[in-house]
Amino acid sequence: MRLDDERESSNIEDRRGSSGGGGGRSPIRIGSIGGLVLVLGALYFGVDPRLVMNLLEGGGSMTTSSGPTVAQQQGAPAGNDAQKQFISRVLASTEDVWTTYFQQMGRTYHDPRLVLFTGSVHSGCGYAQTAVGPFYCPADHKVYLDLAFFQELQGRLGAGGDFAKAYVVAHEIGHHVQNELGIMQQVENQKSGLSQTGEGGTSVRIELQADCFAGVWAKRANDAKSILQNGDIEEGMNAAAAVGDDRLQKQAQGYVVPDSFTHGSSAQRVQWFRRGLQTGDVNQCNTFSSSSL
Repeated sequence: MRLDDERESSNIEDRRGSSGGGGGRSPIRIGSIGGLVLVLGALYFGVDPRLVMNLLEGGGSMTTSSGPTVAQQQGAPAGNDAQKQFISRVLASTEDVWTTYFQQMGRTYHDPRLVLFTGSVHSGCGYAQTAVGPFYCPADHKVYLDLAFFQELQGRLGAGGDFAKAYVVAHEIGHHVQNELGIMQQVENQKSGLSQTGEGGTSVRIELQADCFAGVWAKRANDAKSILQNGDIEEGMNAAAAVGDDRLQKQAQGYVVPDSFTHGSSAQRVQWFRRGLQTGDVNQCNTFSSSSL
């Protein structure tokens, strides 16, 4: 990606190195559609926490259960400053794209904040550990990210590269865009009768729309500043496929349970990300009006 000359966002909140604390705190509340979506994009984008823990078995540095990790004890992880700078530039790009897009719609876009943390974190949606994965909390309009997730994305899930990281950030920002557009509240108010989970459930439709919005950002950012290089799109598609419910379930437990999907299959995630990337149009991202995902 060509971001070296781009500005950095002022909306990065760096909590790395600060202890998330010990026990006795309220756990983070994951994916409750009734009563609105409380946390989005969590648990490796929504997979059951038991599956995540299976994926992370043996990777003790990714979780905290009884005190700070080594990274927390020593402060911000060595070598992550470059990653922070990159993430800050991606965030700035999303701010520019969505601010302009909202202006074209006659609306105002309110920038979210992105919180970097190590090990565990307090959010407006509760207390979370790294194993939850990146997530967006509508209650405080913040994205939460432990940069260690990218090591898992590349090493264990096989989705490396700068644009793979950018896709993760853009997906979470996509949830903020949903919040800004009132889509989350509309879903709650309409109570469309869809099940919460499963291949065509409300949760899957919300997450696939966020994938599509991530593609819209990439298309418009590239049209404006030619940020994409050879291989970037492939990295994004690979990342979208890597975090499909079916692939994660297969890797974790050896079989797939479509009725438990919360974010969509690999094919669905790639399809909707590609749709946004090809059209650059949020109107093409209406997963709720689509009978087939």
